[in-house]
Amino acid sequence: MAPTTPTKKKTVAAHPTTTVVLRYAHLAPRKTRLVTHLIQGLSINNAQAQLFALPNRAARSVEQLLRSAIASAKNKGMKVEDLFVKSAVANKGPMMKRWMPRAMGRATPIHKVMSHITIVLEERAGKGSASRFVIETAKAKKKEKEKTHAAAHKEKSSKVPAHDTAAKEEKEREVKEGTRTAAQTQEKGFTKKVFRRKSV
Repeated sequence: MAPTTPTKKKTVAAHPTTTVVLRYAHLAPRKTRLVTHLIQGLSINNAQAQLFALPNRAARSVEQLLRSAIASAKNKGMKVEDLFVKSAVANKGPMMKRWMPRAMGRATPIHKVMSHITIVLEERAGKGSASRFVIETAKAKKKEKEKTHAAAHKEKSSKVPAHDTAAKEEKEREVKEGTRTAAQTQEKGFTKKVFRRKSV
């Protein structure tokens, strides 16, 4: 029998990952899995957009956990644009047992099941680039709004309406020629039109 040579295992370069866990969430794991299965393999932008649109109660908790995972990845120095959801799992946690009194002295059990939700984000070049949605934070929106408002205000103040400039030129010409009367020289404003209930 020929001697067997040991085979070399190929070492795959591991991509940097970050893991966050939400323990003892007061959500049923069966209902939470409907949400976590939906975001697996998506870029973080697409995952956030999906969770934002979902009406499920579990989506709110998973969305907060995803934000926490993104913040953790930033702290580790990972590129946010290359992040994607490698895995999102909802495991069964402890169960609280309660009882509800029913007719004829009976009691029916109420099982309040908890979940342990785990999200793993991985950084892989080009994985998060093809995102269909852009999630903007409230701060970024506010900054953009202030910038556009300031630009619009600046543009408005720099522009002088054409009819105003024409009226000014006419007034200056009349003052130079001396054709303006005393009544005309008085500025238009509140003093010209005064509301009177009875004519005097």
